[in-house]
Amino acid sequence: MEEVLAIKPDMVFLWDEAWYAYSRFSPFHRMRSAMGACEALREKYASEAYRAEYNEFKKKHGKIDPKNEKQLLNTHLLPDPDAVKIRVYATTSTHKSLSCFRQGSYIMVNDDCWESTEASFKEAFFAHTSTSPNLQLIASLDVARRQAELEGYELVGRSIELSLILRREVNKHPLISSNFRIATNAQMVPAEHRASGFEDFHADGVSWKTIYDAWATDEFVLDPTRITLLCGSAGFDGTQFKGLLASKFDIQLNKTSRNSVLLQTNINNTRSDIAYLIKVLADMSRELERRLSTDHEEKAAFDARVKSLVTDVPDLPNFSRFHDAFREDPRGKTNEGDMRTPFFLAYDAENCTHVRLNSKEIDDMVKNGRAVSAKFVIPYPPGFPIMVPGQVITKETIDFMRKLDVKEIHGYQAALGLELIKPEKLGGAKRKARK
Repeated sequence: MEEVLAIKPDMVFLWDEAWYAYSRFSPFHRMRSAMGACEALREKYASEAYRAEYNEFKKKHGKIDPKNEKQLLNTHLLPDPDAVKIRVYATTSTHKSLSCFRQGSYIMVNDDCWESTEASFKEAFFAHTSTSPNLQLIASLDVARRQAELEGYELVGRSIELSLILRREVNKHPLISSNFRIATNAQMVPAEHRASGFEDFHADGVSWKTIYDAWATDEFVLDPTRITLLCGSAGFDGTQFKGLLASKFDIQLNKTSRNSVLLQTNINNTRSDIAYLIKVLADMSRELERRLSTDHEEKAAFDARVKSLVTDVPDLPNFSRFHDAFREDPRGKTNEGDMRTPFFLAYDAENCTHVRLNSKEIDDMVKNGRAVSAKFVIPYPPGFPIMVPGQVITKETIDFMRKLDVKEIHGYQAALGLELIKPEKLGGAKRKARK
């Protein structure tokens, strides 16, 4: 936020904190929240110490040039304390992490220019809001706010405590840990983004101060209440494991990957919830050990399954680039482009063609740079696009698609193949504004 404000001092920030409604009630989470950042920056810019720091910065670097890439990328930019305006809006889905009816949400507003913005904000809000609101839902929002105000710190603190207990008990359990593990901070956040060196909540010598310092300094941190349970070593993919937990043990979750599931502790969890989950994992591990010790053929099949889930995981392809037809400057250094044009171009079936994934035709088109995606292609898991409209498809993307064994891939029909923009249509798609 600080570096953006240095370029445009009245920038409006819109933050989506859907799963983060509890952040106000923890000193760890608050510093990583939209509203917490507002107060921290406002206090900082009002101080004499910052004014002196800014004056030194101005002497050294002069006026910021938005077109000077070297200055923008290699310098920590500081905003002018006399010009800066803190303008932040955040949405919090209260029903996801506090006590509220489904669909209950807040919009948090922290805007230095609210007096001039209030009328247009309310006009936009009322344009998307029913004149006959659900009063039960609104009442539940009031109750959620009151509960958080009176008990928020205790309840959020308990949910953090329970998550740390679960992490410790699963990873140190002699039976469970051979089949299931909870990913540590070091596994989830690359070392270059952890300046503190913090690796695990339960590593030797770690204290609350260690954790707090990491949250205050590291670029990325791991929320302890978000628990990535690795299930690949037990022979389960994420979707399969999620279904088993729901159908047999009445444990509900909704986020999965190829070899993991995401568990979340919240303010309504109790110690008995954690104990039950540990018991389920122990019982599943015990049953797995029993089966594999008596059936050698099943053991061989199990080992192959684990290898495919844990070791032979296809590498996620990096985004390649947009086709030159959808780029303002094909010789530019960045790979940005215009997604809107190819998206609507694909609405006309005459502009598109289907090519089978395992055909020589797609290999030839990729080799010649003529394979351009017409659709968003989104495998579940991981649940985000590996192709977008207008993207040049590379060999890495095709290899990834061929190795996928997930059942759900949005934007792709195996019987038809990949939907591409016809090569002959790409020339006419160039925007008229380009020279």
